[in-house]
Amino acid sequence: MAGNQRVYKARIKSTQSLKKIFRAMELIAASRIGKARARVAATVPYADAITRAVGAVATHSATDHPLTSERHDTNRVAVLVITADRGMAGAYSASALREAETLIERLTDEGKEVDLYVAGRRGVSFYQFRDREMVKTWTGASDSPTVDIAEDMADTLLSAFLADANKGGVSALHVVYTQFVNMVTQRPRVVRLLPLEVVDAPDESDEPVEAYPLYDFEPSAEEVLDALLPRYVRSRIFSFILEASASELAARQSAMHTATDNAQELIKTYTRLANSARQAEITQEISEIVSGADALAGS
Repeated sequence: MAGNQRVYKARIKSTQSLKKIFRAMELIAASRIGKARARVAATVPYADAITRAVGAVATHSATDHPLTSERHDTNRVAVLVITADRGMAGAYSASALREAETLIERLTDEGKEVDLYVAGRRGVSFYQFRDREMVKTWTGASDSPTVDIAEDMADTLLSAFLADANKGGVSALHVVYTQFVNMVTQRPRVVRLLPLEVVDAPDESDEPVEAYPLYDFEPSAEEVLDALLPRYVRSRIFSFILEASASELAARQSAMHTATDNAQELIKTYTRLANSARQAEITQEISEIVSGADALAGS
């Protein structure tokens, strides 16, 4: 019985240490989530403005730009998968990877060749374990993404889309990321980013929609698109990784809160078992003493 007590006490001690770690990670995620949500909100005005600008150029010009035109000279497509660098965030990365696998399977069934681009160590490890080739990866800043990483992603993917077919050019770019809905809900989402789709267009409703003003483009609509479209793609990718960051922190906070509660319940269970073992040991010792006393009295 004494051995059982030592086992339970060791388990209680280790579980208490884990509980402290879980609680610390929960507090860290909670302290960062506010900043992450503020960064997501701060990107909205710029994203709305550049979306309206791109829509205005597309509406008032009959220009066929490479970023807005369907490519038929290659069947290769690029898929950017955004995951976390660290675990302990519940099903955050697993949900994004599951959504990515569904997309890849659908594209493969359509006869497409998929080029993988992966952000986050969890996604990189997932595909390395399965011997899946990745064109390029980004790691180290999933919970605090920077503009530099977003620009590197955008420039890499734009180069792949604009490249010739015989140099590995792709006909489309899909992005898989986790959309931040609220602190409770984070939803994996797939967006076809190229050829360009204005995905932020308002839904149809009975409310009047403000008409675009008339524009004159100088020096030309083509050069305006050359300047606007790369910025649009960079802003979209930056907004994706910011939302993914907020989703990761929210998922980690929720997962660590649950883990802390579970650790506390486990400590209670081990404490109860240790007490039971101690009581059984005391009962056994009393029984041995009484038996010895009876034996001595009988002799």
